[in-house]
Amino acid sequence: MTIRHIIFYLTFLFPFVAHAQSIYDTTIKPADAMPEQYVPQLKGKRVALVINQTSAIGNVSLLDLLRNAGVNVVRIFVPEHGFRGHEDAGANIENTIDSATGLPVVSLYGKHKKPTVEDLADIDIVVYDLQDVGVRFYTYIATLQYVMEACGQNHKLLMILDRPNPNGFYVDGPVLDTAYRSFVGMQPIPVVYGMTAGEYARMLAGERWCADAGSLDMTIIKCGNYTHAKKYKLPVAPSPNLRTMAAVYGYPSLCLFEGTVISVGRGTELPFQQYGTPAFDSTKYTYSFTPKSGEGAKSPPYEGLHCYGEMTGKKDEEVLKKIDGKLYLGWLQGAYSNYPDKDKFFNAFFVKLCGSQELENSIKNRVPEATIRATWKPALDAFRNIRKKYLLYD
Repeated sequence: MTIRHIIFYLTFLFPFVAHAQSIYDTTIKPADAMPEQYVPQLKGKRVALVINQTSAIGNVSLLDLLRNAGVNVVRIFVPEHGFRGHEDAGANIENTIDSATGLPVVSLYGKHKKPTVEDLADIDIVVYDLQDVGVRFYTYIATLQYVMEACGQNHKLLMILDRPNPNGFYVDGPVLDTAYRSFVGMQPIPVVYGMTAGEYARMLAGERWCADAGSLDMTIIKCGNYTHAKKYKLPVAPSPNLRTMAAVYGYPSLCLFEGTVISVGRGTELPFQQYGTPAFDSTKYTYSFTPKSGEGAKSPPYEGLHCYGEMTGKKDEEVLKKIDGKLYLGWLQGAYSNYPDKDKFFNAFFVKLCGSQELENSIKNRVPEATIRATWKPALDAFRNIRKKYLLYD
């Protein structure tokens, strides 16, 4: 090879090689990708699955994998957003029959959040396999708690197929005051709690935060090659409005806008990657978007209206750099400062998302971010001491 050829390759090939480098570790394996570790334990048992569209190995669903392996799957339980993950946030999910298998599909959302005695009467073991995003108000961990309680109360085995937490590399935000418990915040944990579902389940049981924890027989199948320092790219969107990793990273901070008059881009191609409202001054906010009704966003806020606001980041690295390993308050503080009718900015849902009244009061009183964070520190430190007892991964 001549020097000219070497120069050519260095000049034109190296940028593509550099671009190909990724922040994501592709060697990480969710537990369900290692069936040899759990399928033998399910043989000869009557099995119920807590699953949705994320419960898959490549293009093969856990349901199909188990049935093909001769496992007797009796019932399917599904969380918010339904079996296929297409339903709106908060949408009523009805019980149904899976057309492909004829199995009953039981919704664990709405009025029926916990499996009943009847639901579990013909079940020996419940398998939980849902991809979470590691944020307190993402309701899959509430479903996990109710499933744990039902299994403990009815003396059914529970197996958790653990999955990496895409936001598992930091812990931050206000810790929930239990006076503000709801389905979007059931336990005294921060907004970003830095645990996998398996680790969180260990904490719920170990701290006796869920009913009948002492009666629960639980097995956790660990992920392969995962640590909390590693970045994991979700292969399947966990819900209809978290379509990209940039949205997953921005979600803990941007979802606070769901307790305000600000749109987070539901009904657009980039939900949770932008925020805005028709009320913002278009000379200050030159970026805009127009929500439209569609799958996962039927009748979104400000449907058909131009919302002026900010794009929070199209690329994963942009958002990661912005949040810098913490719950980012700049978007919320800026939006409140620029909203014309401040008395109408917050709604009652904001307190449920935050888990206390303090953050709303601080934003209204223009308290500096550093001061807000200082108020979180004692509770965060206490939580970290509890958390470390239950970690399964470095």
